[in-house]
Amino acid sequence: MASARKPVIVRKFSRDWFAGYVGAEFGQAKPELEILDQAGKVVRIGWEQVKWMCYVRAFPAGPADQADPERLVRKRFTLRPRTAGLWIRLTLTDGDELEGLAANDRSLVEGAGLLLTPPDTRSNTQRIYVPRQAIQALEVLSLIGAASRKRTEAPKPSGEQRDLFGGDADAG
Repeated sequence: MASARKPVIVRKFSRDWFAGYVGAEFGQAKPELEILDQAGKVVRIGWEQVKWMCYVRAFPAGPADQADPERLVRKRFTLRPRTAGLWIRLTLTDGDELEGLAANDRSLVEGAGLLLTPPDTRSNTQRIYVPRQAIQALEVLSLIGAASRKRTEAPKPSGEQRDLFGGDADAG
């Protein structure tokens, strides 16, 4: 059974970060993000302070990870992505740029933020959630489609119309 709380690293615009667990239904209906820290205390962070929230495989282990706990080595794709979705580039309010794949659905125009798949899926970061107020500009670079399927053509109708009721069309 999947855990109800997922490990995340929240990066603030002040360059500080915070590691903890967020519930599956965190949403932005509340003015603050509630996170359960590693000690078991609830910490609240205002959404206006949040730059992004990274869903991670593991929390930082040592002092070497303190500068970049998300381990986002690449923030841009080096080649065209192969996974289906919208390839987008975000410019955040602090000027930082980030690329990712977003779902090709209404979540792009609705909702409180965007959930992205990062360029390097083998890194510690599995997904990145960016709140809407952190986005200064959004650019769609490409639509990456799913593998195309061959369409089956409908049978072409014959030239004559069949008589459905077994009678003469002129009788009446």
